[in-house]
Amino acid sequence: MTIKVSIDASGGDYGIPVTIVAGIKALNIFQDLHLYFVGNEPSIITELDKYPSNMLNSRYTIIHASEVVLMNESPAIALRKKKDSSMRIAINLVKTFKADACVSAGNTGALMAISRFVLRTIKGIARPAIMGRMPTITGHTHMLDLGANVDSKPKALVEFATMGSIAVKHIENIGSPTIGLLNIGEEDMKGSEKIRKAATLLKASNLNYVGFVEGNDIYKGIVDLIVCDGFEGNIALKASEGVASMMEHYLKQAFTKNLLTKLVSFIAIPVLKDFKSSLNPDKYNGASLLGLRGIVVKSHGSANIDSFLTAITEAYIEAHAKISDKISIQISKELEHNE
Repeated sequence: MTIKVSIDASGGDYGIPVTIVAGIKALNIFQDLHLYFVGNEPSIITELDKYPSNMLNSRYTIIHASEVVLMNESPAIALRKKKDSSMRIAINLVKTFKADACVSAGNTGALMAISRFVLRTIKGIARPAIMGRMPTITGHTHMLDLGANVDSKPKALVEFATMGSIAVKHIENIGSPTIGLLNIGEEDMKGSEKIRKAATLLKASNLNYVGFVEGNDIYKGIVDLIVCDGFEGNIALKASEGVASMMEHYLKQAFTKNLLTKLVSFIAIPVLKDFKSSLNPDKYNGASLLGLRGIVVKSHGSANIDSFLTAITEAYIEAHAKISDKISIQISKELEHNE
């Protein structure tokens, strides 16, 4: 079976010079992958001409788009006035079943708005949520929502847990993913009324809910999935990125202080490389917009080639596992059970 992924080639901070090269790398890795490069056709061809001897021509299709959704553009304007944008066309390919998944590094708000409008949400899901991976001392965990929804109700948090559990089960091949609810403490009486109500609902569900987790638990890897409101999730994500940058800054500063520290840094190069690799954000790029009638993966806007390749890989894995279909089937069963 060929997996077909549409790429919003013109989207993001760097656009075609990054998305096309990452796409070529993905085609070389996954032999059953076909890509739709959507964007300014002349620019895409110019980039592809750098690979004159490549044998991949039959495994990609170029689709011209006359418009681009800018990174600072209003989602409403992108939705109403840019119907020929690379983002919109790439999502349309998923709607018409020409593509199994879409990847974009473009404006997050616009991507969510256009995806919801074009693909619609799965019946029984009120709002989609953004799920991404976070590094831990044991590998990584998954977390949602990372910013799509603010002030989510308890029922919505349970929906996030359901969608996330199904996705993690099939992406990671885990029989029954453990789920934690992000809170300010582990005790039952801690947290807001909303969080406590969500915990009660999760305990009564068929999900493998293990209880509250605190902010410092995110990086311990004690659960497979962490559920939270998009407000808290986005803050946790940005704080993580900030801490990683700060650590890198101070390490560089410490190892370049004087001749002795420079000598120590030379000796410690293998350790530093391993440390940097463990926290490399490129390895965790690619957040899933769960709850839509189709697979959409959001890449970081400033993604480099390797980082965007990670997002394509995420879309490829989810398409292979038919994540959207599996979420739809499970939600449909639950609706029938509750009627």
